[in-house]
Amino acid sequence: MPENPSVVLSESGFTASVEPDRFVPGAYQLVVDGTPQSHVNLDDPSQLFFEYVQRMGNVIDLIGEPGEPITAVHLGAGALTLPRYVAYTRPGSRQQVVELESKLVEMVREELPLPRYAQIRIRHGDAREVVGKLPAGLRGEVDLLVIDIFSGARTPAHVTSIEFYRSAVSLLKPGGIVLVNVADGPPLAFARSQVATLGAAVEHVAALAETQVLKGRRFGNVVLVGSNTALPMEWLPRLLASGPHPAKAVAGSELRAFAASAPIVTDATSVPSPPPARSIFQTGNRRD
Repeated sequence: MPENPSVVLSESGFTASVEPDRFVPGAYQLVVDGTPQSHVNLDDPSQLFFEYVQRMGNVIDLIGEPGEPITAVHLGAGALTLPRYVAYTRPGSRQQVVELESKLVEMVREELPLPRYAQIRIRHGDAREVVGKLPAGLRGEVDLLVIDIFSGARTPAHVTSIEFYRSAVSLLKPGGIVLVNVADGPPLAFARSQVATLGAAVEHVAALAETQVLKGRRFGNVVLVGSNTALPMEWLPRLLASGPHPAKAVAGSELRAFAASAPIVTDATSVPSPPPARSIFQTGNRRD
């Protein structure tokens, strides 16, 4: 692989590059507009490095029986970290990935090839538009929906609204799980509104994050877990025990108090997620 291959993305104009992990042989980081977006270990796809991705992986491990194949849809590609994880830990899984930036996908597939055993179909286009055009046979049949959409360091406004969430979660089968990556910092107004909005689209929601993030003391990622079937509350202690630490899981009345009077986001009121301070991301060092 050439040193730090890069490409200018057609839609955003940002520069994306693949950089080797100086500490882990066989591992690489995808950086977009100076923001580390994905980390993948080609030698061991079961290794997840970013904290929020580890939390997502912990939830995925609890879907159905351990190791059984699932049907998954991923909105946002990055370096295809979670699709690789699912393919490796749940052989035979059928997966669809939706990504707007075709040049990003081309670079990732060339520089960080997918394993031959992975049954992953990649669709190009805007996530919201493509969701509405997915095969009818997929609607109501998805075990796992991952929403992890970023343009640079921010989530675009049009994929934060109740209209978007209702369309997306219609893919889920009864008992299916949606995972949403929300990036926010003090006072967590964006995260609170996303809790309220997802909660208006599905019956049950929980939130997972590093303790200081949920307390509104620093910028970070909050993973929202949603389903139209009651989330097994025995999951929460297991998810906390699985790490990374320190961790906090919030559901039920505590999550309703967290969302408080946060408004449900509509297409008319939606805004992008807040930008993090550039000092948060040190691309020459490990984030986790």
